[in-house]
Amino acid sequence: MIVDDSVVIRGLISRWVEAEPDMVVAASLRTGLDAVNQLERVKPDVAVLDIEMPELDGISALPQLLAKKRDLVVIMASTLTRRNAEISFKALSLGAADYIPKPETTREPHAADIFKHDLLQKIRSLGGRVRRRAASTPAAPAIERARDPNPVAPTPAAATPSVASQAALVKRAFGPTAPRVLLIGSSTGGPQALMSVVAEIGPVIDRFPVLITQHMPPTFTTILAEHLARASRRPAHEGVDGEAIKPGSIYLAPGGKHMRVAKQGGNPVIALDDGPPVNFCKPAVDPLFMSAIDVWQGGILALVLTGMGSDGMRGGKDIVAAGGSVIAQDEATSVVWGMPGAVTNAGVCAAVLPLNQIGPKLVRLFAGDRS
Repeated sequence: MIVDDSVVIRGLISRWVEAEPDMVVAASLRTGLDAVNQLERVKPDVAVLDIEMPELDGISALPQLLAKKRDLVVIMASTLTRRNAEISFKALSLGAADYIPKPETTREPHAADIFKHDLLQKIRSLGGRVRRRAASTPAAPAIERARDPNPVAPTPAAATPSVASQAALVKRAFGPTAPRVLLIGSSTGGPQALMSVVAEIGPVIDRFPVLITQHMPPTFTTILAEHLARASRRPAHEGVDGEAIKPGSIYLAPGGKHMRVAKQGGNPVIALDDGPPVNFCKPAVDPLFMSAIDVWQGGILALVLTGMGSDGMRGGKDIVAAGGSVIAQDEATSVVWGMPGAVTNAGVCAAVLPLNQIGPKLVRLFAGDRS
């Protein structure tokens, strides 16, 4: 279901969706009120919901849509402004599955192509996952669990098959070297997961640097850093090219640039890179993971949280080869088990954990536990 007051955007997205063999447009509507009124008739799996619309805007329509259809996947779409980015973050806390920034103009081919690629990927991955969950188990879909601001471990009955299969893929012990830095990579569902993790790892942040790459555009990363600072009660900001990396702070890759790590005078510093996208992403996780090896060698602990694709897998392999360790979020608590699933299936993880167990585990590992 496409909900946008722009006839151009509605037509564009409709043509893209209808051209895909596994998708169909359930409805193309102009306002949030239309969406609420027609939801039960058209029964969509996914709604692409604009923020600014007449009669009923996206953020007001969102809770009404989810009240009528709890498993509806809502992807917020907005132009790239600070106000809309703030609203998108609020939408995530209210139950939206994801967000996507609309290009300022659809006349610029590169911007339209990126928007198309990202939107179709989100629709397919999020919508398909909910359908598979509904078909395979009576348990609540993973996306519903991920909406919980205080997530708990899934019940044994619902989680046993997934946990058992994932446990079989954990084939490595934690590296022998005590970690000296925490690197985190995340994408779809990442903001909420990151907030949960940083709220629990204060002792780690106080003694060790924490560097994060979240797939996110400019402006959004500025706001995410502010949210991470509030959640962790520690300083958090977008990395600045050339700045020294020190314990006590969270460094977030700025939207539109890769964040790498380098040495300057023997000390670790941020190195921003305006090169091409990696794994279709900018910022991407692999550049951070790979560059950190030259600085910390085997003293790296990498965490891969919920997200689409496989970004972080190659870097995770390199970190393990250098003597470091990798932890992945488990499938049951991930909005999308793409990135964490990729590192898990690659056989490089020392642990695959539910979201609510990751923070306490990190605290123990940085305190000296090696099991």
